[in-house]
Amino acid sequence: MTTLEQHVFVPVILAGGSGERFWPLSRKHRPKQFLHLDDSGRSLLQATADRLAACTDHAQVMVVTGHDHRLQVLEQLPELALENLLIEPAPRDTAAAILYAALRIAAVSPDAVMGVFPADHRVADTRTFTEVIGQAVRLAQEAQHLVTIGITPNFPATGYGYIQRGAALENSAGLPAYRVTRFTEKPDAETAQAFLNTGLYSWNSGIFVWGVSAILKAFEQYQPELYQRLTAALQTHGPFNAQLAQIFPTLPKTSIDYAILEKADNVVVIPAEFGWDDLGDWNALERLLKGEGENVAVGRHVGLDTGGAILYTTSGDDLIATIGLEDVVVVRAGEVTLVVRKDRTQDIKKVVQQLKSQPELERFA
Repeated sequence: MTTLEQHVFVPVILAGGSGERFWPLSRKHRPKQFLHLDDSGRSLLQATADRLAACTDHAQVMVVTGHDHRLQVLEQLPELALENLLIEPAPRDTAAAILYAALRIAAVSPDAVMGVFPADHRVADTRTFTEVIGQAVRLAQEAQHLVTIGITPNFPATGYGYIQRGAALENSAGLPAYRVTRFTEKPDAETAQAFLNTGLYSWNSGIFVWGVSAILKAFEQYQPELYQRLTAALQTHGPFNAQLAQIFPTLPKTSIDYAILEKADNVVVIPAEFGWDDLGDWNALERLLKGEGENVAVGRHVGLDTGGAILYTTSGDDLIATIGLEDVVVVRAGEVTLVVRKDRTQDIKKVVQQLKSQPELERFA
């Protein structure tokens, strides 16, 4: 990790997700972050790395992923330094992954500012994104703030978490920043609309910027057992860390929001707009590709009395035909076909879990 020594900002891409709500296109062996969902020719992971290279450079980007996906990361990001690829022995959600990366960075560059970026986001306005991240880095350098990037909401989304802002923060970074009053997980439609009406809420983008020393101090204070166990595991050096492999699967499976951000009193938010979308499920494809037609179709589609539909096929030779359907998603991917109402796409994960629990169907997961 010698590449980190001369640089202040270290972006960390979290690429360990399973992307189950994009099943059957996203599968266990090739989850969403490695897929191409638009005509850019770049996967979601590659596009994320490209954006971050504008904030620092490719050599400083760090990626956290699972053992099964390490080769795909290296294939898609050949410029990634091997020492900057962190392998999680088991998926334990974002808190453990972020602490793992922070401890690795601190061992080489304890004064670094660390950024956390999910691998599966879309950003339309990369110039503004770069400016916002630069401001967040400066804000994190000024004080021991844990900086979150909040997205200004334009509809009452029920699939995102929300951040309520409080008092304005005096800072010289440039963009307005506010102390965070509270985090709220995915609300119902009525609550989401009430949030929008106040003008005090942002979507929780899952993008964070903080000094490595600040986030380690927060872990030590709010998650002392997690901090101590993972710190001890990383004291072992060598090509294979048996202690890390043994301890990591036993760590609590919890998000950074719950483990740290909902408890800490030094969390601030920068509200921003840069054409962000987390591409969480198939409905995101409509936001990404919607044109003038009634439906969004990737591949060949013939429809009769069909409206508001999302149609996707992975084979150019396949045809999807629909009759009398409204607001549905139809996906044909290899040997699997999915048909679901657009308002039930959150339940795709339940189907995937059923497949995983049945040995004769597990290969479809």
